[in-house]
Amino acid sequence: MLLPKRVKYRKQFRGRMRGRATRGNAVSFGEFGLQSLEPAWITSRQIEAARRAMVRHMKRRGKLWIRIFPAKSVTKRAAETRMGKGKGAVDHWVAVVKPGRVMFEISGVSEGVAREAMRLAAHKLPIKCQVVKRLGAGGSE
Repeated sequence: MLLPKRVKYRKQFRGRMRGRATRGNAVSFGEFGLQSLEPAWITSRQIEAARRAMVRHMKRRGKLWIRIFPAKSVTKRAAETRMGKGKGAVDHWVAVVKPGRVMFEISGVSEGVAREAMRLAAHKLPIKCQVVKRLGAGGSE
C-alpha cells in the first residue's frame, strides 16, 4: 500500500474539498484515464484494490500509472475512549480527490480491455468515475 516514507508533521486538519481539480485533470502519460466525477478521500487501500483489479484484468500487459498519492493522514481515537486527552494516532492515509482529477492511466492495451479494466477499478472506489481518452494536444476527453 502507498504511504509517505517520512512526514514532518503527522497530524493534519481535515480541510475542505471545494471546486474542481485544476491540476491533474488531463490524460498525460497513457492513452486512457479514469477521471473522478465527485470529491472524496481515497484511502491507500482503495487505491491498491483498484490497481490490483486493473492489473489482473490486463493480464500484466500494458502500462499503468497511478496519478494520486495518499499524503494526508487521518487520525482516529481508540474505541470507547473518553473525550479529551488530545488528538488520536494516525489511522490511515488518504489522497484528496476533486471532481475532474485523473486518478489512473493505462496504455499499451486495446480500448475494450482498457475500458473494462477501468470499470472494474471504478467499482473499488467510493465515487462515480468516467473513462476518458487522451486528446492529441493535451486536455481530457
